[in-house]
Amino acid sequence: MTIRVLIADDQMMVREGFSVLLNAMPDIEVVGEAVNGRDAVERVRELAPDVVLMDIRMPELNGIEATREIVAADGTAKVLVLTTFDLDEYVYQALRAGASGFLLKDASARQLADGVRVVAAGEALLAPSVTRRLITEFSKLADSPRAMPAAMQGTYGELTERETEVLVLIAQGLSNGEIAERLVVAESTIKTHVSRVLVKLGLRDRTQAAVFAYEARLVRPG
Repeated sequence: MTIRVLIADDQMMVREGFSVLLNAMPDIEVVGEAVNGRDAVERVRELAPDVVLMDIRMPELNGIEATREIVAADGTAKVLVLTTFDLDEYVYQALRAGASGFLLKDASARQLADGVRVVAAGEALLAPSVTRRLITEFSKLADSPRAMPAAMQGTYGELTERETEVLVLIAQGLSNGEIAERLVVAESTIKTHVSRVLVKLGLRDRTQAAVFAYEARLVRPG
């Protein structure tokens, strides 16, 4: 099946460059472009893309707010944040808003295409070591209180001991295969655990699960 992509960036050269790279892939089609966050929200509603490549710094409505609106209004579109710096302070906020991962704007054509495929398939953690570093660094800036909110504690309490263990390993950036190896179980078993964790916590993907784990203080930054 062809993956439908919307590119949201206020720089025309970036949009055109990514369009050329992605349209050259047999399994990916760029169905539209957006020049700012507000435009992106409207285009998602019109075009129903599978993946949105979202720049963070855009006029009218920034990428963080646009991501939040898209995730709230649409149950299928995945947002892949585009940033110039791998330690962009806004990336963590975008992940908290519901983005499924991020890519650097200087990513190669292969990295860009692979990133789109991974996010479209629901495997949200792109470049786990980098994503983990981002979450570690900027979870310190999160506006959640030091104590775990009662609502979050109640939700977290619904997890079994093994599911909690899997959640912590997700937050540490491990893939399903790596978690299976660590816990000495089949990878299919881990996939089941991950699915149950997401359902019980009401989360969209692994990236949101990692953010939850940090904010619930299951994993400590540093």
